[in-house]
Amino acid sequence: MSWLHPIDKHLLFTRNDKEDPRLGECVQLFPKADLSTLKNHSCDMAIIGYPDDEGISLNGGRVGAQNAPKEIRTYLYKMTPHLQSKRLPQILDMGDLVDKERPLAERHEEARLMTRTFCQNDMRWIALGGGHDYGYCDGAGFLDVYKNDAVIINFDAHMDVRPTDKGFNSGTPFHRILSEFTGMVDFAEVGIQNQCNSKSHIAWAESKGARVFTLDEVNAKGLAAALKEFMSGKENKKVFLSVDIDAFTSSEAPGCSQSWTTGLHTKEFLECFKWLIANFDVRGLGLYEVSPPLDQDNRTSKLAALIAHNFIFSSLSKG
Repeated sequence: MSWLHPIDKHLLFTRNDKEDPRLGECVQLFPKADLSTLKNHSCDMAIIGYPDDEGISLNGGRVGAQNAPKEIRTYLYKMTPHLQSKRLPQILDMGDLVDKERPLAERHEEARLMTRTFCQNDMRWIALGGGHDYGYCDGAGFLDVYKNDAVIINFDAHMDVRPTDKGFNSGTPFHRILSEFTGMVDFAEVGIQNQCNSKSHIAWAESKGARVFTLDEVNAKGLAAALKEFMSGKENKKVFLSVDIDAFTSSEAPGCSQSWTTGLHTKEFLECFKWLIANFDVRGLGLYEVSPPLDQDNRTSKLAALIAHNFIFSSLSKG
């Protein structure tokens, strides 16, 4: 797997103090080897990075998300274990999927294979984008294994269902998912903002069975009520959560290609996020569009790391 590049070992933070452990001490690095060896690695959570923002550039957005996997890991691996955790997690860091010499479509297929392999080995995973075009890779790899028994929820200001007639980019992941897996997945878009989307895109997604919760609807009924409505009757299904960081208000997540003063708030989101993990079989989490060069005081990278931290320990608490 020549496109898998191990992370810098200096990211594995430690204070060398057994009374003050950090997540960097809980990480095993995946060696450069064939993915068939993945079954030999025991872990609670696998992490993969996609340091690639070509899809954002192709969609006319501001680049910078290629730097996100490193920055998110920097803050995640400095964090302490959750105070309520009964043991330290076992984290397998796969490194970054990087091969800029190959066309974007080939990179997407390599990432899809990665996610499919996680699912085939019954592993939970966190993907660190990169552009949201990699939401297709994670979603498709997940559905390759769990289609007809699957839920995908995308938290986002944008629908990202642009047609692919002009090529793949960060605006096309869920057009690809819904076209390829029509009728095989329960799909919801949560936090969709009025100023960011066309009526025709929303109508197309709804024609494919998508449930769209606009930010206005979320604000009116509450995020928890919206998610409980959508997830009713889906307790036995596998779940993948896609989080485009521009779903959050710019006061909390300024470092992204498109940030708005309107959006989701961290406190309410984390409460609902933990409810989803506690009550459903959430297999994977994708975090996309964090752009460190556009950030302020590293707030957005820290938010992404905090979401990943909550996923690790909420999943761990289920055993």
